[in-house]
Amino acid sequence: MSDRDRKPPFRRGGGKPFEKGRKPGGRPVWRDRDSSPDGPVILYGWHTVSAALANPARGIRKLLLTENAARRLSDENIDTRVAPEIVRPSEIDARLGPDAVHQGLLAEADPLPSPDLETLPQEGIVLVLDQITDPHNVGAIMRSAAAFAVKAIVTTSRHSPEATGVLAKSASGALEMVPLVTVQNLARALNELNDLGYLTVGLDSEGSTDLAAVELRQPLALVLGAEGKGLRQLTRETCSVVARLDMPGEIKSLNVSNAAVLALYIGASRLGLMGR
Repeated sequence: MSDRDRKPPFRRGGGKPFEKGRKPGGRPVWRDRDSSPDGPVILYGWHTVSAALANPARGIRKLLLTENAARRLSDENIDTRVAPEIVRPSEIDARLGPDAVHQGLLAEADPLPSPDLETLPQEGIVLVLDQITDPHNVGAIMRSAAAFAVKAIVTTSRHSPEATGVLAKSASGALEMVPLVTVQNLARALNELNDLGYLTVGLDSEGSTDLAAVELRQPLALVLGAEGKGLRQLTRETCSVVARLDMPGEIKSLNVSNAAVLALYIGASRLGLMGR
């Protein structure tokens, strides 16, 4: 049986964590008190929910709106697709917690499917995330990926954040725009990308050369590691090239989401993808 056959049900999009549970193996996960671990995902916030409503591949099960949010959707001719439940803001606060900026919208939705690596387009750029666990960073990376027309983001089913409302809110609608591929083993996935003709370039401060000096080609997979730890050793060994991002200032490292933007800009510019 292949890794793909063994991977757990894919979940993408999500909501603010409510109660703590555990997956097999003991890894803690957070989920809506009103749903099972395999139940609907929770989306909130204007860009997140309006993008989900506009995505025909996203099934909407339930929609909570304040009067102001319902009026704005109507004014902008956005189809709610299901009969919304009009509620007070405090009712959404009670679901998400007081710190969630929901802007009067909360949706319970079906997860989106995870494509297989071999179905990805043989062109453009793919991002690969090596155990980046902060949902704010992953969400910001997804938003940048959408801006640069990235073909997919590849991440592991473990040691990666659940696609909860925190991630979805940070992604600002990009969950509906960039396919998210979950794999069991990242090194095997990188080997598969190598076999599919991708140039796999790991980004690491100890890289042998500056990314701007690497001879890039399509399809290109840029591999990003977790802050602090960077790329794992096996990940580094599996990449075709390990490169660094040279900068002129005193600080030589960037937050991983900022590093992703810079790497995408260099890659898209070198590949002639800008302005398309």
